[in-house]
Amino acid sequence: MTDNKFYVAAQAIRQARETGQAIARISENFNIRNMQEAYAVAWLNTETNIANGKRIVGKKIGLTSKAVQTQLGVDQPDFGMLFDDMEYLDQDQIPSARLLQPKAEAEVAFIVAKDLPVHRPSWTEFLSCMGHALAAIEIVDSVIENWNISLADTIADNASCGLYVLSQQPIALTDVNFVELPMQLLKNGEVVSTGQGSACLGNPLRAAWWLACTMAEQGQSLKAGEVILSGALGPMVSIQKGDVLEAQIGALGSVRCELI
Repeated sequence: MTDNKFYVAAQAIRQARETGQAIARISENFNIRNMQEAYAVAWLNTETNIANGKRIVGKKIGLTSKAVQTQLGVDQPDFGMLFDDMEYLDQDQIPSARLLQPKAEAEVAFIVAKDLPVHRPSWTEFLSCMGHALAAIEIVDSVIENWNISLADTIADNASCGLYVLSQQPIALTDVNFVELPMQLLKNGEVVSTGQGSACLGNPLRAAWWLACTMAEQGQSLKAGEVILSGALGPMVSIQKGDVLEAQIGALGSVRCELI
């Protein structure tokens, strides 16, 4: 295959989401061999989304939890784009018809207060540009059958992003110990996942800094008003229509949604 494989792979991912039919591994079927090629596939679908009127409103970091890395058999983070039609708020109902194989994660969301520099930001430059934090539930979703994914597969599929739900009360960063931040994820009133801030690259803020540095390496920067989903604080859990989810994240409070 020539470079055309990227376009064919991107089209296969779009078609899978449009039809709700999971597909075999992109990495094997279209010979997507590494992270660079996988991001090329993802970017083609980003361009298509933008051309269709969607707006990028943030970024998500995936695979920051060792527990999730173990679940999926990968060993490093990745990132994807968040679009305006992915966002829901606390107490919202989530249309399950938009999802193929949904799983839920509880995590910390950060709001960018000032544009970051295009160059690799220092830790203090990064902190000076960050605003508030929110409790979040990310509903991850994969077009790959049975979540049988490699790193290339999840990257190509926009880091397996589906939807996300944000709490409505922003909290100042200085009011939170992110390393020791406790997390409980409840499904239908039962605790199904637990963890803490240190599970996310040691500190969710450190994960967000990783994203800022990674974007800078690609000549891009995080912009004021963008949301950063910093990564799971514990194992993800399978969910289905009818489930009620609630993430309780220490000083950040809680966030709740229902799949309908």
